[in-house]
Amino acid sequence: MAVQFKDGVVIGADSRTTTGSYIANRVTDKLTHIHDRIYCCRSGSAADTQAIADIVHYHFQVYSQTHGEAPPVHTVANVFQKLCYENKDALSAGIIVAGWDKEVGPSVYNIPLGGGLFRQPWAIGGSGSTYVYGYCDATYQDGWDRDQTINFVRNTLALAMSRDGSSGGVIRMCVITEDGVERLFVPGNELPKFWEGKEVLGVSAKPKGATSVVPMAVEV
Repeated sequence: MAVQFKDGVVIGADSRTTTGSYIANRVTDKLTHIHDRIYCCRSGSAADTQAIADIVHYHFQVYSQTHGEAPPVHTVANVFQKLCYENKDALSAGIIVAGWDKEVGPSVYNIPLGGGLFRQPWAIGGSGSTYVYGYCDATYQDGWDRDQTINFVRNTLALAMSRDGSSGGVIRMCVITEDGVERLFVPGNELPKFWEGKEVLGVSAKPKGATSVVPMAVEV
């Protein structure tokens, strides 16, 4: 998922990659670097989306060398959309593109299966997204700051991971602003906890402890 706020965007994902019901990788990094301040999330076929992301990444490395500046986020999203739409019968690829550029600031683009292109304040995708559309609709508010947006992304991903068998592991996030990219990490044992059914069993729930976000290396 990706969410826009005043000064940037927060993009995040779980880390589980599955082959049917088999977990092929439990610590995948699903946040794919496209350019200095542009990342994407990929859902669908890992092979299809990796191939598309590699093509777009190469294209905009050449673009930045040719034009001497970073590409706009909407230009990157349009190239993703063109590839997905023109090959929609052969691909299983859902892409979320998010980042910051000097033209419009922060922006989020959703490219679902079939190759549409939609700019949205928040976008979710993948198998776990069907479980949390209602939560996002009821919770998201305009005007959030960085920390409120991070908390929203963390809670949404934790809810999806708790319900969807193809989602799980840890949470990885990127906060992308004009100043650079900050990577954040939430370990699997520190994911936010919600209702677990203990009240039905007559056992009082333990107090909910605060979850922590571990900062990682900053990319500038």
